Amino acid sequence: MSTSPAPRGPLAGIRILDLTSVILGPYATMLLGDMGAEVIKVESPADGGDIMRKPGAWPEAAGPGMGPLYMMYNKNKKSVALDLKRREDQEACIALARTCDVVCSNMRMDTAARLKMDYDSLKARLPDLIYIHAAGFGADGPYAGRPAYDDLIQGVSGGADILPRVDGNPAPRYLPTLAADKTVGLFMVQAVLAALFHKQRTGEGQFVEVPMFECYTHFVMHENLYGHVYDPAPAGTGFGYGRIHNPDRRPYQSKDGWIGIVPYSDRNWADFFALAGRPELNADPKFSSYEARMRNIQELYSMMDAMVATRTNADWEKVLSEKAIPFAPINRFDDLMEDPHLKAVGFFQRHAHPDGYTWVDMKHPVNYAASPASTRLSPPRLGQDTAEVLREAGVELPKAAE
Repeated sequence: MSTSPAPRGPLAGIRILDLTSVILGPYATMLLGDMGAEVIKVESPADGGDIMRKPGAWPEAAGPGMGPLYMMYNKNKKSVALDLKRREDQEACIALARTCDVVCSNMRMDTAARLKMDYDSLKARLPDLIYIHAAGFGADGPYAGRPAYDDLIQGVSGGADILPRVDGNPAPRYLPTLAADKTVGLFMVQAVLAALFHKQRTGEGQFVEVPMFECYTHFVMHENLYGHVYDPAPAGTGFGYGRIHNPDRRPYQSKDGWIGIVPYSDRNWADFFALAGRPELNADPKFSSYEARMRNIQELYSMMDAMVATRTNADWEKVLSEKAIPFAPINRFDDLMEDPHLKAVGFFQRHAHPDGYTWVDMKHPVNYAASPASTRLSPPRLGQDTAEVLREAGVELPKAAE
């Protein structure tokens, strides 16, 4: 499948100046690009561009700096190489900002100010500017200005306390995915959309801070505040929703594989107990109502292994479907590209890169009936669009960028 310039998504006509790097910001601007925004990614030629260009291996045809993480987070963007330490390149970047609806940055504020790319410096010349700044920590707190990465935010937010509450190993651990970066990236997308809507209604630009610590703690603690929703917490309650902090909440082994099964309603549980050959459990006062099951959820889930082991995966899928009991296959990474649902919706997409190799991305997961999202541009080589973008903006190409 080749990359196509059409269709245009719901943000067609919106232009984003992307001063972000690594994962959080590029994930946000990539999603905005999927939705039709024109994203102009500014990268430093002196540093070899976004550092995520460097990890991993890539085909010889791709050339240097086209690593797999960069590829995943930087489609639907144009790359402009500017050295923002040089005054003439700063001026070129400000001229680009004039042509854009939003500036997105995840530079540290002191760095942005030194480069004249902070909100105050730009607003003096662009009074209706929308500036979305992803920071490690909110500017009003004592951690303001500290550097922040996914690992650090998972730790300080309580995210590293999730696994110890489940498996009995007391050592704090990070989730083995860039959970904080990607979650806060979604908050950043939300911030862009809300600020655009506010400007449409009022004509006002604004500065929007998206602090990683606060955003990810907000994400982690919504169900985990639990008893501490009340002050003081009721006796016998504490942090953490018991159903999910249960070591037996996991995939279950059937006769020939693994399967996820989540009976939820009273009817679901009655039917499941019958299918598993334990109909008497439905009359047990410990399991006969939602409230009772929640009080005894650890015991209930600990019994699931033996009950699920009574049938094969195929048999479970058949009888669970007939009774409308929620279930799902357990996919390994290797299984995902052959998953029948993902194949039917065209989730993994193959594209011909202009440089002569095939690359794979994932379809934008939200379906807009009237203005579908799409992959229109392959991830760019460092600076490949510098001349075109600057000339379109009426900017003389800085000599160092030629």
